[in-house]
Amino acid sequence: MSHVGKNIRKIRTVKKLSQAAFAELFGLARPSVGAYEEGRSEPKMETLIQIAHYFGLSVDLLLTKELTVNDLYGFERYQQPEVAAPEPALADRTQHLTPYVPTARLLEYIVRHHDASFVDALPSLSFPHELGSATRAFEMQGADMQPTVRHQDVLLTCRVDKATLRLRAGRLYAFVLQNQLVVRRLVEHRSDNVLRLRADNPDYPVQDLPFADALEVWEVQGVFSTYLRPPALVEERVTRLERQVEELLARLG
Repeated sequence: MSHVGKNIRKIRTVKKLSQAAFAELFGLARPSVGAYEEGRSEPKMETLIQIAHYFGLSVDLLLTKELTVNDLYGFERYQQPEVAAPEPALADRTQHLTPYVPTARLLEYIVRHHDASFVDALPSLSFPHELGSATRAFEMQGADMQPTVRHQDVLLTCRVDKATLRLRAGRLYAFVLQNQLVVRRLVEHRSDNVLRLRADNPDYPVQDLPFADALEVWEVQGVFSTYLRPPALVEERVTRLERQVEELLARLG
């Protein structure tokens, strides 16, 4: 059962926000806030992510637990009793099966990436060889990584264990954040646990990503693309010379 309506009301009460003030923060209509609180409708995933990020909460907490004042002010947030790790998705225990996350379902994946039943319900890709113990395929959006990866290419990735965090400079990684997927090449893993990243497209600046902001980290192992790269000019010349040599040898023979 979702607790989002009660939690929005609790947030407003604790933070002393009217429905109108809360609505203005997130670009909502005031009646929509009332509908959320009364359980007549629920916010879109984009709105849930915005609310959680603004108040320093996780989306999981906003959806699955009735919030307390401690949750909202961060008291004892890191003193909660440990719970058992969730059962991994069947796809993560099955060789050669890779769940595919298209752009249209990315925000839903961000919210429910920990939910094994959701991951298993995603479309999946199958390959004749194993990429890793847990894999994902993500649809690339934008020109950030051109010419290496192009818009709408599919990234084939394997999970990076955040507990051990063995990242290699120069490798390509996909970072699942609170509101987006960032695909970048690692430049440096700094001592303050900040990752310096760069795009392959020189028009995009270098960026620093605090590792704590990453919900998941995936190392790119390959790319599925429908783009056929035209041969370079040098390759064309070599091919032409090879053809001429073959024709010459045929005449001499």
